[in-house]
Amino acid sequence: MRINTVKQALKAGKTVFGCSTSMIRSPEIQRILAAAGLDWTYLDSEHGGFDLETLQDLIRAANDSGLCPIVRVGDLQYPLVARALDCGAQGVLFPRVESPELLAQAISWTRFPPEGVRGFGLQPVHLGYEVATMPEIIAHMNANTMVVLQIETKTALERVDDLLAVPGVDAVMVGPADLSTSLGVPGEFDHPKMVEAIERVRDSCNRHGVAPGLHVRMLPLALKWRDRGLRFLSCNSEIGFLLDQAKATVAALRG
Repeated sequence: MRINTVKQALKAGKTVFGCSTSMIRSPEIQRILAAAGLDWTYLDSEHGGFDLETLQDLIRAANDSGLCPIVRVGDLQYPLVARALDCGAQGVLFPRVESPELLAQAISWTRFPPEGVRGFGLQPVHLGYEVATMPEIIAHMNANTMVVLQIETKTALERVDDLLAVPGVDAVMVGPADLSTSLGVPGEFDHPKMVEAIERVRDSCNRHGVAPGLHVRMLPLALKWRDRGLRFLSCNSEIGFLLDQAKATVAALRG
């Protein structure tokens, strides 16, 4: 059965790099991202237009390529969480988290009993066609499923210690677009309010043994926050990587 190498790396104090996938439906994109050396991608079913069958194909391609697929669900609802995991996702990203109570409930949906309440519906493909007992499968899946939460609002920021005190969170990914808007400085990612907020999240993560992270679209910001101790870094999107390289190539050719 597959080991979640990203979860293991974070537990060991290492830094892992990923990106979002939100628009291109081709499974080949996941193979390209893996070949580029990324560790993980989050497949966006909150803002992206992927249906469940597309998610399943993208997840399968990521898993087969050694890229850890994490699904950002559209909302904290049991069917969205459980079906993402049943498609083979190695983790779930929870958006717009503000309530510790709801977070605890959502985490329970990612775990089979006795650790949670996830219903068992796995197929041989989920196990790599290995033969294992049901208790072995349950223990393995519970140990290797990641939970990532997003801090995206002023309310969540104020409650960050309460949120991170909930057991079962592996990493945080600050959502800078929504958080900057909530703080009254939309799009000003280097504004002192944003810097202070991200550092506050980072410090809280470190106190609670959770990997701090951030989604950014620009390399200088990714480098800045990597050097300031953020270890779960989303450093662009599949569209962003394509556009950036295409623009750089065309600019060079046109001289």
